[in-house]
Amino acid sequence: MQTTGGRDYIWLAAILILAAALRIWGLNGPLWYDELQTVITHLRYDWGDMVQSYSMNHHYLHNMAAKASMSIFGDAPWAIRLPAMLFGLATLAAMWALARDVAGTTIAHVTTLLLALSYHEIWFSQNARGYTGLALFSTLGMLLFLRGLKRPSRGIWLGYGACLAAAVFTHLTGAFFFMAQGLVWLALVIARGVRGRLDGALLRLPFLGFLAGGILTIILYLPILPSLLSTVSGVSETSAVDVMKEFQSPLWTAFEAIRTGIGSGGPLVALVGGAVLVLSLLGAIALHRDAPLFAPITFLHIGLTVALLMAVGMRVWPRFFFVDIGFLMLLIVLGVRLVCALIGHLTGGERVTRALFLLSVIGMVAISVYLARRNYVLPKQDLAGAYALTEEIREPGDRVYSIGYAGEVFRDYFNADWPILFTDEKYRDAMAEPGPVILVVGFPGRSLREVPGFGADAGTDICNPDRPAGAVLTTVRCFYGTLGDGDVIVFRRD
Repeated sequence: MQTTGGRDYIWLAAILILAAALRIWGLNGPLWYDELQTVITHLRYDWGDMVQSYSMNHHYLHNMAAKASMSIFGDAPWAIRLPAMLFGLATLAAMWALARDVAGTTIAHVTTLLLALSYHEIWFSQNARGYTGLALFSTLGMLLFLRGLKRPSRGIWLGYGACLAAAVFTHLTGAFFFMAQGLVWLALVIARGVRGRLDGALLRLPFLGFLAGGILTIILYLPILPSLLSTVSGVSETSAVDVMKEFQSPLWTAFEAIRTGIGSGGPLVALVGGAVLVLSLLGAIALHRDAPLFAPITFLHIGLTVALLMAVGMRVWPRFFFVDIGFLMLLIVLGVRLVCALIGHLTGGERVTRALFLLSVIGMVAISVYLARRNYVLPKQDLAGAYALTEEIREPGDRVYSIGYAGEVFRDYFNADWPILFTDEKYRDAMAEPGPVILVVGFPGRSLREVPGFGADAGTDICNPDRPAGAVLTTVRCFYGTLGDGDVIVFRRD
C-alpha cells in the first residue's frame, strides 16, 4: 500500500477544482419536475411547516440545506442546487480517502478523477435532490465501517452511527446500505464465533454504532412517524395502478442506468453492462486480500435494494443505486489494472503493466469526457422553456391545456392558468370543443399511455415538426432533456 504525501493532496485538490468547475458550469439550468415540486411543496414553506408530514418527494436533510441556501442566496436554480453540488464534491473527497485506504493513492487518484468526469456524478450534483448527500453519508459509512473493523474505537463507531442517521434522514432508502453492512457484520461475528476467535470489541462497538444511528434516526423522524408509516404502506397501491409497469423491473432499471450514461440504447447497453459486471468482479478479486468486505457489501446492497423495493411494491428507480457508482468505479479501475497486470505478466513484466494501465486510464478519461458533454448540451427537463414559448405564441381565443403531472408545476410554480388533463375523458371533452388549442405535454411517454386520445391525435414521430400531414395536432417545438422521458412538447390545433 502506498503512503500519502503532499503531492497526493495536491493531486486531490486539482481533481476537486476540476470537479467543481464542471459542476458549476450549467448549475443554473432549468429546474426539472422533481426539483420544482421540492420548491413548491417544501422550500417555499416556513421552517416549521417543512416537517409537518412525510412525503416521498421530501429529502429532509437535503431540503433543509437547500432551504438555508435559498434564505441566503435567493431562489435561482444555482442556489437551490448548491447543497447538492457541495455534497457531491464532498463525496469525491470521501471516495478518495476510502480508495486510498483499501487500494492506495494511485488508484484513489484515478477513481476520483473518473468520478469527477462521470456523467451521472455531474448530473446528480446539479440536481436539487438528496442523492449526493445520500452518497456522501454512505461513502463515509463505508470508510468508517472498514476502519472500525480494523481498528475498533468508540469514536469511529459513533461517527458511523451519525452517518447512518444522516443517510436515512436524507432518504429512507439510505437504510438499505447500512442494512447490508449490518448483515455483513453479523456474518463476520457468527463466523468468528464459530471458530472461537470472536473479539469482544467486534461485537460491542459496531453494535453501539448501529444502535446510536438507529436511535438518532427515530428521534429525527419522530414528529412525522405516523405520516411516514402511512405513506410507505400505500406505496404498493400507487405502483399497482401505474401505467409505467417497467419502472418496477430491475432489468429496466439496469438498462436505463446504462442508457442514460452512454446516451443511446440497443445492443451497446448490453455490451457496456457486461463490461461493468466483468470488471467489477475482477476488481473484487483484486481487492479481496486488502479489503475482503468491500465488494460483498457493494453487491449485497444492490441486491438487497432490489429485493426490498420489489417486496413493498415500490418503483425500482436507477437513482436508488447512485450511492454505488463510486464503489463500482473503484472496482472497475481495479479490474482494469488486474487485466493489465495479467497481460503484462504474459508479455513483458511490470513495464508493460504500467504502460497498459496508463493507456487504459487515458482511454477511460477520454470516454468519460465524451459522455459527460451531454450534461451541457441539454437541460434535464426544460419546463421553463415550454412555458415561455407557450405564452409567447398564445393568441386571444387560444385555449391552453397541459397533460399529466407536469401541469402541476406549470400551475403552481409558473402560475399558468392552463387546465390540467389527467384522464382520457377530460382530454376528449376538451378537444370536442371547437377552436384553436395549445397542448403542453411533459413526460410524453407516460402521457401517451395515460391519455390514449392524445396519442391518437398526436400520431407518430411526435417530436418532428416536419412529419407528414394527417395528425390532428401539429408539433410546435420539442424541448429535449437528459431526464428519462423528460422531453416537453408543445402542440397546436388550429
